[in-house]
Amino acid sequence: MKKINLLDCTLRDGAYIVNGEFGTTTIGGVIQKLQNANVDIIECGWLKDPEHKVGTTYYHVPSDLEQYKLVPKRKFTTYVAMIDYNRYDVNNLPMCDTSVIDAIRIVFPCDKVDEGLSLVTPIREKGYKVYLQAANTLGYSDTDLIELALKVNKLKPEGLSIVDTFGAMYKKDLFRILEVLNNYLDKDIKLGFHSHNNQQLSYALSMEFVDFLYETDREIIVDGSLTGMGRGAGNTPLELIANYLNKAYSTDYDMNMIMDAIDMYITPFMDNFKWGYQIPYLISGIYECHVNNVAYLTKTHRTASKDIKIIFDALDKETRRHYDYDNLENVYAEYQNKVVDDLPSKEILKNALSNKTILAVLPGSSAKEKLIETQKIIDTEKPVVVGINSIIPDYNYDYLFFTNEVKYEYAKETYKEKFENSKKIITSNIKTLGDNDEIIINYNDILKRGWKYYDNSMIMFLRLMRDILPEKIDIVGFDGYRSDKNYSEGTLKASLDVGEMNILHNEIIDMLKDYKKTINDKIKFYSISDSDFTRILNN
Repeated sequence: MKKINLLDCTLRDGAYIVNGEFGTTTIGGVIQKLQNANVDIIECGWLKDPEHKVGTTYYHVPSDLEQYKLVPKRKFTTYVAMIDYNRYDVNNLPMCDTSVIDAIRIVFPCDKVDEGLSLVTPIREKGYKVYLQAANTLGYSDTDLIELALKVNKLKPEGLSIVDTFGAMYKKDLFRILEVLNNYLDKDIKLGFHSHNNQQLSYALSMEFVDFLYETDREIIVDGSLTGMGRGAGNTPLELIANYLNKAYSTDYDMNMIMDAIDMYITPFMDNFKWGYQIPYLISGIYECHVNNVAYLTKTHRTASKDIKIIFDALDKETRRHYDYDNLENVYAEYQNKVVDDLPSKEILKNALSNKTILAVLPGSSAKEKLIETQKIIDTEKPVVVGINSIIPDYNYDYLFFTNEVKYEYAKETYKEKFENSKKIITSNIKTLGDNDEIIINYNDILKRGWKYYDNSMIMFLRLMRDILPEKIDIVGFDGYRSDKNYSEGTLKASLDVGEMNILHNEIIDMLKDYKKTINDKIKFYSISDSDFTRILNN
């Protein structure tokens, strides 16, 4: 009997990061390297109802995996696929062919135990070993845990894993759960642990889990993924826990093979995708909140961490554990809807900007590249210079326009002198009462919903100018979101992957077209730097 079983979930949990699209070479290569590294259980991906798309780790039937196998499966290596308790029809599952998938892991939430366990028998009757993953185990009371153990004992699966779904556990929480399950779960059922790193405790808790059970007479399973790759804050890094097991318990995991797997197959994804500990995911752990809620607020609205905390405060505990984007959007909108009487503010802006030329300076890299040309325009036309959600140190500003609190605070602290020497136009989601040099504008009055990224600062500025009616708006730095290179120095970059950048870019094009229909050529535009965006305004 092997005491410790190391399970790698890179191709399954990492699928959340890349939408399953690892590519044919990576899928086969990762499996080969992990097997050669003596990893005991390799979770090869998900089973899903739709037909398999080549190059993804979303399979329809286990035989879809056959095309990615670079080496014969070793007898002592277990290949596993996961199913969500309600997202795969087990009638699609053929009889087991152990040359491909040996076992199925079923994940179910704490309020759907019976539904999850109902799948054990039909799957085992088809010849597969069955592992169970009790999502959000922290949400179980001691009584719930005892009841879970007794139900699982009747079914005799290979193993049951504790899951820290929200990365919310502390050592005492893990030990409470272990005490109960180790006492009530039959000793011939393996006990596992799958953690998330929201509070930087994933690796530490995984070590504690192994240490706690090692002296008992139970086999254990500990999960990890290469570089911790997984949804949100990610998982225990496989390379860390494997090295610990080698040092502390004399296991034989080949660290060279594991490092090769990372260098060859995972490192390339790091250029375009993010995972691992971040402050918003810490908040998710603190509030036991589904990571998708955090991802929605940070990606769609670039919401500041303290604002995420306030928004989660407005959700009850059970609602936080699930994700309902429509409800979350309503809570976000209500939070942002700080109404002010901005008629006096608009009158001030009309007196200052109506029939004038405005130079809008955005944070694209062309704002620096076109600096000489832009300075000539400033010297000859004497425009009113407005910085849009940023300060670029090369420019002197008359006004700064802010719609995002993080960028407002960043500019205030990083470029104190330029910030203080400029008047500020601030939307009411940031503050409702301005200082002497701050003009407050109703946030929702210059928004138009209907797009995922509807709160783009330049679009909001243009809508404000529709009420103010300057004669002309010169634009520099409105370059787009096709690449991180489109950002100048001295500004905060959007935290989006390449796919989301493309969505944002295309939505701004669509919003600009919509905007152009509303102004009837009452404002002239001149583009100092050419881009997809400025061409629409110039037409």
